[in-house]
Amino acid sequence: MDTLGALALATEPPNNHLMQRPPVGRREPLITNIMWRNLLIMAFYQVAILLTLTFKGLTLLRLEHDNPAHAEILKNTFIFNTFVLCQVFSEFNARKPDELNIFKGIAGNKLFIAIIAITVVLQVLIIEFLGKFTTTVRLSWQLWLVSIGLAFVSWPLALVGKLIPVPDRPFLDMFTCCCPGKKEADDGKEDSGVKNIEVV
Repeated sequence: MDTLGALALATEPPNNHLMQRPPVGRREPLITNIMWRNLLIMAFYQVAILLTLTFKGLTLLRLEHDNPAHAEILKNTFIFNTFVLCQVFSEFNARKPDELNIFKGIAGNKLFIAIIAITVVLQVLIIEFLGKFTTTVRLSWQLWLVSIGLAFVSWPLALVGKLIPVPDRPFLDMFTCCCPGKKEADDGKEDSGVKNIEVV
C-alpha cells in the first residue's frame, strides 16, 4: 500500500500552480504548516476510527453472539480493510494539499488512476480470496459499504480542514522558545556554513 501510494503521488505531473508558489529557502522545513495541518487532521480521524473499532468493534458490528474466534478475525479484517481504504482516499487529498479541488487534473494522470485501481483490486483479492495466507475472512457487501463510507469521510473532512488558516511561521520554530539550546546550535551551524563559504 505504501509503495503503490508513493508511486502514485510521484507520478503527478507538474502544473502552472507550482510556478506560482514563492521560492523555498534551503533551511525551510521539508514538511510545511499546510502539510502538518492536513496530516494531523487525517491522523486524528483515522486513529479515532481504528481505536473505536478495536475496542468497540464487536458491539458496533453486532458480533457479540458469533463464534468468538471468527468474530475477532472478522473484526480485524474489517479494521484492516477500513485502514487501507482510508489510505486510498487520502491519496487523492495528498495530490492537492493546498487546493480545495482534489480532482483537478486527475484525468490527465492515467498512471495515478491505474495505480489506485491496482491497489483496490489487490485489496479485494486479499480480503475475498487470499484469507488463508493473510489471516483474513471475507466481508459481506454491507461491511464493504461501511468501510468505503468511513474512508469517504476523509474527503469532506480534508475539505473542511483546508479552510483552517495556518501561520506563516514554521510549526517547529514555535518550539524554539522552549528549546533555546537548539536555536543556538542551529545558528552555530549556519555561521559555520557561512565561514566555510568565505574560506572557499
